[in-house]
Amino acid sequence: MNLTTDVSGLELSNPLMPGSGPLTGDDERMIYLASLGLGALVTKTIAPEAALVGRACIVGGRDIIMNSEAWSEYPASTWIHEYLPKTVASVDTPIFASIGYTKEDMETLIPALEPYAAAYEVIPRYVGKDLVSVGQIVAMARSLTQKPIYVKMNANLPDPVGFARVCQENGAQGVVAITSLGPNMVVDLKNRRPLIGTPDGFVWSSGPPIKPLALATVHMIKKALPDLSIIGCGGVASADDVLEFLLVGADAVQMLSTAMLRGKEMYRKIIADLPDALVRYGFSSIEEVKATSLGATRVNMEPSFPQIDHDVCNQCNICVKNCPYFAMSWVDGKVHVDESRCFGCGLCESRCPVHCIQGVLD
Repeated sequence: MNLTTDVSGLELSNPLMPGSGPLTGDDERMIYLASLGLGALVTKTIAPEAALVGRACIVGGRDIIMNSEAWSEYPASTWIHEYLPKTVASVDTPIFASIGYTKEDMETLIPALEPYAAAYEVIPRYVGKDLVSVGQIVAMARSLTQKPIYVKMNANLPDPVGFARVCQENGAQGVVAITSLGPNMVVDLKNRRPLIGTPDGFVWSSGPPIKPLALATVHMIKKALPDLSIIGCGGVASADDVLEFLLVGADAVQMLSTAMLRGKEMYRKIIADLPDALVRYGFSSIEEVKATSLGATRVNMEPSFPQIDHDVCNQCNICVKNCPYFAMSWVDGKVHVDESRCFGCGLCESRCPVHCIQGVLD
């Protein structure tokens, strides 16, 4: 099974790479991640000066990471003279150098990183919605290198297509969509204060809960700018998730939070699971997924009613308890659908743990 993917002329052995963050914070961690078979590496964001990071700074929920980290806690000089040379000498995995944040930073960082970076992930973090400044930062980066440039997008942008268009017009090959979502807050009720956070008490959240937003953003951009390359980021937790991002328009994906929540071996597992996932959904390669157009949403004005396989039903009662239209009940020991009440919304089918309900979503 062919797992290779083309990312702006770089052929990656597979579409999975880490997101910039704690797991890629020095040479030792990046070399270890490369050993798991990742298609590319992404450094923790490098800036000229080291970040001062208050601790504690990361908490995890069942499927979400909340953090108040900044960029790398090591200065650019450490990356340039130590971490990147050691990594490049040890692995042949392409490295995306994540760099921020200003035009002046680009002038300082890119010439020094050229011997080590296969591509750049530029983060215009502090310009917010100012697309003129974003364009200037990207143009400066473009003037300093011929290598691919990807611009990482804030999850809160009101106009993601406009942001991506400005990046493309100023020389970027693509965007990374999306960053973690925030600002958010984690409250320590017992001590009447934020549990972690910036001095203002804010954190940024990532993981599976933000995947729907990330998928929509990738699809929106690809539909408007089909020639722009996109690396999907936000909520990847399985091989199926990888394929979903590719189907909506991504060329590759990044994953960080799931590896922090479930263990770093998740990278190896997802790569190993990709061939079976491709076969299961009728694909022969990663590039075939990318070349497949996403179909239109099926929208009916009249309801389709749930059909229940009572031989499979385990009587968990989730559908009855959760039905917002009070249309499901127990009759003679079996789940009954009152079609006069049922709206055909699909919640019951999506929540059934044994998949005994069909006919609404499929």
